[in-house]
Amino acid sequence: MRGRIVAVWLKRFKRGPMDPADSAELIATRGLRGNANQGGKRQITIIDEDAWNAACAEAGVTLPPSHRRANVMLQGIDLRNSRGKTLRLGSCVVRIYNETRPCERMEPLRAALGSEWRGGVYGEIVEGGTIHVGDDAELTD
Repeated sequence: MRGRIVAVWLKRFKRGPMDPADSAELIATRGLRGNANQGGKRQITIIDEDAWNAACAEAGVTLPPSHRRANVMLQGIDLRNSRGKTLRLGSCVVRIYNETRPCERMEPLRAALGSEWRGGVYGEIVEGGTIHVGDDAELTD
């Protein structure tokens, strides 16, 4: 399944604002340079533009996708049931670990994001590099 990167955000500190960026450096086994979350299995969080729009429509609200607090938004890639798959973002590779469950900070979209993996996914950066808005993305088994 092929698509592209349509947005990138960095979070400077826990619970901090999501800063939009044109690009980001992904560091293998660590996370995004300058992002608060480093190490562990949740090194990067990713959402799908169509899933975000569907959640907003279901909830009857219009919110910017940065409200989801993910690092990357993709267009053209359905992330449902992608656990264990590989996602190529530009020249970088991410191993998807699981669905990102929406927390209480996701109101009023929490219920809508909780269905059909609309809350996105999280994963580990296997191969680092720099990604840019507009880069190709590809999901493989």
